[in-house]
Amino acid sequence: MPESATTASAATLPGQWMREELQSQPGIWERAIRQASAERLLPDRGAKVAVVGCGTSWFMAQAFASAREAAGHGITDAFAASEAACLPARGYDAVVAITRSGTTSEILDLMSSLRGTGTRTALVLGATGTPAAELADAVIALPYADETSVVQTRFATAALCYLLSSLGWDLSDAVADARRVLEESTPTPLLEAGQFTFLGRGWTVGLAHEAALKMREAAQEWTESYPAMEYRHGPIAIAAPGRVTWLLAPEPAGLGDDVRAAGARFEAADRHPLAELVRVHKVALERALAAGLNPDSPRNLTRSVILDD
Repeated sequence: MPESATTASAATLPGQWMREELQSQPGIWERAIRQASAERLLPDRGAKVAVVGCGTSWFMAQAFASAREAAGHGITDAFAASEAACLPARGYDAVVAITRSGTTSEILDLMSSLRGTGTRTALVLGATGTPAAELADAVIALPYADETSVVQTRFATAALCYLLSSLGWDLSDAVADARRVLEESTPTPLLEAGQFTFLGRGWTVGLAHEAALKMREAAQEWTESYPAMEYRHGPIAIAAPGRVTWLLAPEPAGLGDDVRAAGARFEAADRHPLAELVRVHKVALERALAAGLNPDSPRNLTRSVILDD
């Protein structure tokens, strides 16, 4: 059971679970970072690795894959679990799967298909004692990061903190920035904007996709996401007054000027991208509540996608 469940089970206010879980992120990150420093469960440096997930976990897989390869740890590719049938033919040394619930059908199918193939598997898992754990060679258990809210916040970011820490990253700035973000008030234009587009570069492209998904899930809103340098190759056409272009990476030269010239708000801050994602979580929660929605139980969504055979 998630650690939040004891208090959250009695929650009656919409979004209370999501609020508790996103507020807990800095402390949860520190715990994941310490755990990463004490374990050696991920593929060795130089291994050819595929990282897989579904939904939010897929976007965390994208971020880690980009970061690992850029850090010189070896060829690393990210796949949606449903599109990973090619893995055996590509000769990966190992597969890292990310799943909060441990029950997602596509993850279970993929992990089952890899058994006996000689490809080592590592699982980053929130809910321990679930079917996925039985299929992996190594389990990175993060039960303290599991969640009650359907909308993921802290498991995804804790998993990524663990993975980035394994590369030798110092995430102390991310933790400190996230604590400051959670104390800040949200500017009125971000609460009143009619549309958001999120941009990233390198490892933060995955964060941009996750930011857009979070706003769609929690607040049921129209959002888009792209690599930042691709934005001027078409997507900037929708920039307009009352809309926001939000960058989670260093700014490409002139991009902010181009967005502002189109009349949109350009949101870019000198803080760690993981902390900026927490800021998106906060805005998504506040917009959802303002619209009368309950982001703990969004329409059409469940905690885990479990498909019929």
